Amino acid sequence: MSGHGFHVHGPHDHAVEHAAHGGDSFSGRIAVTTAILATIGAMFGYQGGATQNDASLFKNNAAIKKTEASNQWNFYQAKSNKQNLAELAITLPGVDPEKYKAEVVRYKAEKEKIKKDAEKLEAESSNWDKKSDEALHLHHQWALATTAEQIAISLAAIVL
Repeated sequence: MSGHGFHVHGPHDHAVEHAAHGGDSFSGRIAVTTAILATIGAMFGYQGGATQNDASLFKNNAAIKKTEASNQWNFYQAKSNKQNLAELAITLPGVDPEKYKAEVVRYKAEKEKIKKDAEKLEAESSNWDKKSDEALHLHHQWALATTAEQIAISLAAIVL
């Protein structure tokens, strides 16, 4: 107790002060180790967030390419409908069948290019999906590493 200039230490005060200012290098090493673990954990957390963002970005790119491919397939279907109408027109009386035969040939050629474009976009979408899955797998690895670091920090605190 302390009062009016007179100071008396309790029985445990000396032991606490000795532990705080003494030569206990074990506590110091645990503190430094905890700081290092926290720094490493922060880096793991950053990498985990970055790979999660990459996975989302790649999945978004896959969706965009899939939509573009769908648009091409819709365009392909429209050309198929026009081709079918031209083939039907060939059989109608009183029309110039050669005009519509040329239309059929033109639509077939246009459809081939559209089909190739659609298939290319689908392949790009699949590649983005694959990249997204790979990034998400890395994210899980970083998340596990971060969790292990947090457990190690908790254990170090318990040891202290």
